[in-house]
Order: sequence, then C-alpha cells, then structure tokens
Amino acid sequence: MTPQQIAEAVRDGMYANDRASKMMGMEIASISPGGATLMMTVREDMLNGVDICHGGLITTLADSAFAFACNSYNELTVASGFSVDIVAPGRLGDRLTAVATEVALAGRTGVYDITVRNQRDELVAVFRGKSYRIKGKKVVETLA
Repeated sequence: MTPQQIAEAVRDGMYANDRASKMMGMEIASISPGGATLMMTVREDMLNGVDICHGGLITTLADSAFAFACNSYNELTVASGFSVDIVAPGRLGDRLTAVATEVALAGRTGVYDITVRNQRDELVAVFRGKSYRIKGKKVVETLA
C-alpha cells in the first residue's frame, strides 16, 4: 500500500470507532501522511452560557484533527500534551475547519500544528500537539 492508502485506511478504521467525533458531527474532509482536515458545524447544544461555542469543543475539533494526522502512518500514537489559544469565538451555525500539519517527527515523538478557521476563513484557534508513538502497536491491525 502507498502511504496515502495507509492514511485512508487508518482514517476509515479510526472513524468507525470514534464516538466522540461522530457525536459532535465532525466530518473528515481529507487525510494524508502526517496531515488531516476535519470540519464541524457549531450547533445550539455546543453554545456556552454567553451564546458562543464552548472553547473545549473547539479544542476537541483541533484534537481530533491532531489524532487523525499523527496516527495516519498506522502506528498507534497518543497525545503527550497540547496547548491551545482561542483567538475568536465560534458562533451558532459557523462551519469550523481544523487543519492539522506535521511539524516534526523523530523516533517516537512528533509535533503538529492545527489551525481552526470559520467559513469566512477567520482564525478561531491555534493548537500545537505533541505526540508519542506506542511501540509495536498498529491502529488498524489488518494493515500490519
């Protein structure tokens, strides 16, 4: 299989079992080795007490894009940490897009940058994730 085919198989295998991303209505727009783009529309039940999207849900969208990007090589990878800056609110009906890009991958650790933008291409959040590969574990065992 090519690296792109592996990434696509991982996407399908992970998403099939990803209850959190599905519950939030996330869609995977694209995946590539080390990269992923996910989208989500802000719903009424995602609004906080001041009628903007809860920052934790924006972070969850970025974290899901991070997870798909860093697992795209079919080597089970988890987050070892992340930081996030919310720079603008998500509002009811906004279509948010999280784009994850691999910055560095060395041995069992990686660094990924994720930007979240709305449908007007306005920056909503910046997320940096650090990943750690679990030795000898595959995401999709049938691809091993």
